[in-house]
Amino acid sequence: MTTLLVTKLSEHAHLPTRGSALAAGLDLYALEEHVIAPRSGALVGTGISVEVPPGYYGRIAPRSGLSVKTSLVVNAGVIDADYRGEVKIVFHNFTEHEVKLARGDRVAQLILEQIGMFEVEEVSELGASERGANGFGSTSE
Repeated sequence: MTTLLVTKLSEHAHLPTRGSALAAGLDLYALEEHVIAPRSGALVGTGISVEVPPGYYGRIAPRSGLSVKTSLVVNAGVIDADYRGEVKIVFHNFTEHEVKLARGDRVAQLILEQIGMFEVEEVSELGASERGANGFGSTSE
């Protein structure tokens, strides 16, 4: 089993927890209370830093329960294996109502995903494919 190393940066921080034995993600907790105004964003700290194992990255994903209750959207979140700063969650509130998060609320989840590491090589031309350069919606019938 691969291990995720975690450091608490605050006495109020919570270690990530798994909601059930087979849950894909680890729940992340808000370090402090936040009020996210309508149609605005916020950066919510967790008070932890992590050491993601080499060959993996951490993906910050929404918690479905919080998304349904508040309509908050998690905008971005990639934790590289060499990042050691505080894990923070980028939220956007697309609603017309403010959303309150309390200290200790489960606000997102951390999913470790295995990645391939590869070199980048510039070439003058790419190989042909059936799809070619056809973009968005081009595979729909």
